Amino acid sequence: MTAAVTQSLSTDQQQGRFVSFEGTEGVGKTTAINNLCARLDAAGIRYVRTREPGGSPFAETLRTLLLDPKTDITDDTELLLLFAARCDHIAQVIAPALARGEWVICDRFIDSTIAYQGYGRAHNDPVVQDKIAQLIAQFVPCQPDITFWLDLPIAEGMRRAGKRGAADRFEQEAMDFFTRVRDGFVACHAAAPERITRIDATGSAEAVSDRIWQQLSSY
Repeated sequence: MTAAVTQSLSTDQQQGRFVSFEGTEGVGKTTAINNLCARLDAAGIRYVRTREPGGSPFAETLRTLLLDPKTDITDDTELLLLFAARCDHIAQVIAPALARGEWVICDRFIDSTIAYQGYGRAHNDPVVQDKIAQLIAQFVPCQPDITFWLDLPIAEGMRRAGKRGAADRFEQEAMDFFTRVRDGFVACHAAAPERITRIDATGSAEAVSDRIWQQLSSY
């Protein structure tokens, strides 16, 4: 298995890559990342697996606040907390890993902010989108090399997410919120088709993982 996996990635592709995974709730990002990391392990490729919000000790503290259903904050406060977490995450985890030539596999990054805060919360308000763009320009010095957007019908994703137990602060939102979030991912994909690859997240976990690996191998 190791040889087969290694052969599917060129020497250049085996160098450090920043790979992010995006999608609405319940699309199967965790399983897809598990399967990708297993393939990287088999290939002997060094990587750091991380997530947003979170990833560093300070950012994980903010994640707890952001996901707690009892947290009552304004949309602007939420946005600024997300970027505070991201700044520390980049400085403490992402940038050092990339400097070492390792892969970074990240569950959510900037596209989730555009989709959740820009579209879900702000209904694509251009003022809010401009705020987000300015924060990205000022505080995000590195972008993913490739982003896998796992796309699934909203109702199916919410059904899957409902099986995970108590809903966090974002998962408690209604269907129309996640419909707007998906619109946000559609817009992100349209704006950066060379970076963002849409992955059909229907079907078995193995089928989804194969789609991801095929795209990554040809990148």
